[in-house]
Amino acid sequence: MVLTNRKTGYGWIAIGLHWISAATVIGLFLLGLWMVDLDFYSPWYHDAPALHKSIGAVLILLTIFRLGWRLLNPRPEALSSHGAFTRMAAGTAHRLLYLLIFAIGISGYLISTAEGHALEVFGWLAIPAYPLGIDNQADIAGLVHYWLALALIGLAAIHALAALKHHFIDKDSTLKRILSAN
Repeated sequence: MVLTNRKTGYGWIAIGLHWISAATVIGLFLLGLWMVDLDFYSPWYHDAPALHKSIGAVLILLTIFRLGWRLLNPRPEALSSHGAFTRMAAGTAHRLLYLLIFAIGISGYLISTAEGHALEVFGWLAIPAYPLGIDNQADIAGLVHYWLALALIGLAAIHALAALKHHFIDKDSTLKRILSAN
């Protein structure tokens, strides 16, 4: 079992982190869209936001771990069929995906702590609140959170379509390298 990356492909740890992150981002997006329409009498009115916040905090920790793993593990070499534009676009897209995850996490934190309450993470820990004292902080951060989430989902969709293009049109191993550690 290949756990670490090699020149020719990703190891199981990087693959697992990629797909767990992808599923979590999609799940958080769908949960976020669903929960904003809940009314006060819904049994999920309090539980859905708490779940969303907790999973979001765990995603930030997972992303920090993922970046550390990425720094400690060599990335597989780009395929020889990938030109300069493809390499630049892929690198830019990956950096933007990470940046958007962190920016969404920060805006979510600013929403959650606007009234001075700590951010509870599954009841395991409380992240202290540092309210900035901005008028309408939760509303402003909420708008930022929403638009950044749309941008993240849009970029993730483009990322997925590019992988499918490489697989079905270019017929290269780009997608296979993130599906299996061979």
